[in-house]
Amino acid sequence: MENVYLKSGERASHAYIAASPSGDERERAARGLAAALLCEGAGDRPCGRCRSCRKSLAGIHPDIVSIAPALDAEGRKKRGITVDQVRAVVADAQVMPNEAARKVYIFHDADTMNPSAQNAMLKLLEEPPESAAFVLCAGNPQLLLPTVRSRCAMLRINADAEEDEPARAAAGALLDALGDGSRRAMLEWSASAADMDVRAASAMFRAAREALADELGGRGSRGLSARRCLELDKLFSRCTAYLQVNTGVKHVFGLVSVSGDLPERK
Repeated sequence: MENVYLKSGERASHAYIAASPSGDERERAARGLAAALLCEGAGDRPCGRCRSCRKSLAGIHPDIVSIAPALDAEGRKKRGITVDQVRAVVADAQVMPNEAARKVYIFHDADTMNPSAQNAMLKLLEEPPESAAFVLCAGNPQLLLPTVRSRCAMLRINADAEEDEPARAAAGALLDALGDGSRRAMLEWSASAADMDVRAASAMFRAAREALADELGGRGSRGLSARRCLELDKLFSRCTAYLQVNTGVKHVFGLVSVSGDLPERK
């Protein structure tokens, strides 16, 4: 993958999701983001030359904090990041950084957080201290709550990046049909998507859920209510799960046509 940079003058987000099937690529992206967020140089960041960059890239910066699933007594990784770990970050984020302008918290395997831990994280993302930033590493960002995803900038590092644009286009067509609200629109969409295979359908639902997260975060343009976004996100999550257990694509699309035919509720 290419190195992660923040362009000169680019406004940094307070939270990012580094998403990739590859753990190594997620970690590399997270380190690059952390270095960029703490860089003291001018121009593109990280500059790689300032004291902060040298420490960040060497893994010794005191203001970069890593959070990962704990190990059990036998050294095995536990199931996920716990709510207590998140609460400890909430408390630590109120403490001023050691030497940089902010602290950067890197959550490894963030998609292993259960709903309680994610809701604790959500409170932090909604009202972040000015002196804190967060990088959530996720192999499957769809396992994060839509409300969490909507408050983070998505950085997708994907070996299948060439599929992203077709997936976004297919997701847009699906959301347009659902937004139309008519049976005819859904039938026309079903006919146009009839040749999709499981891989393409999964990518479409992934892209559709990302678009819904943008809507929730105020970055979308479809005018969907929060309730409608959550309804559709739940539906697309079910569809993805069915595809993973080899349910036929046409059967899944039939579920979308029936279950997605819901009136918009204000």
